[in-house]
Amino acid sequence: MLKTASSLKSATAIATVAVRDLEAARLFYEGTLGLTPEAGSEPGTVTYRTGASSLLVYPSPFAGTNQATSVTWDLGDDIKAVVSALRGRGVAFAHYDMPGMRRAEDIHVSDHMKAAWFKDPDGNFHALVGR
Repeated sequence: MLKTASSLKSATAIATVAVRDLEAARLFYEGTLGLTPEAGSEPGTVTYRTGASSLLVYPSPFAGTNQATSVTWDLGDDIKAVVSALRGRGVAFAHYDMPGMRRAEDIHVSDHMKAAWFKDPDGNFHALVGR
């Protein structure tokens, strides 16, 4: 096995999200989502600790062009409470017709998982998953 491959197995992955305006993004990520920036972020970026991982937010002219999920948050049994709290803070959730899933308000439910999706102000998709 390549040493690089084994190093990747034990490394912590960092989610990265491109935004147009870093200060406007901070209002959303800190004010709406309730994240706290880490001290010592690289200049021109903001890093947030999220569980055992990190979320790096950085400015880019390509912000919001990804039409797939950028970040997935595994909330376990807390998904309903988190969705409710975010809805109360003005977050709008996307609704999809997905085979094998029904919707309970803003949460898509199957036999084995629950999921909800929302966009940040730049159009980056975020997923919340749980059981």
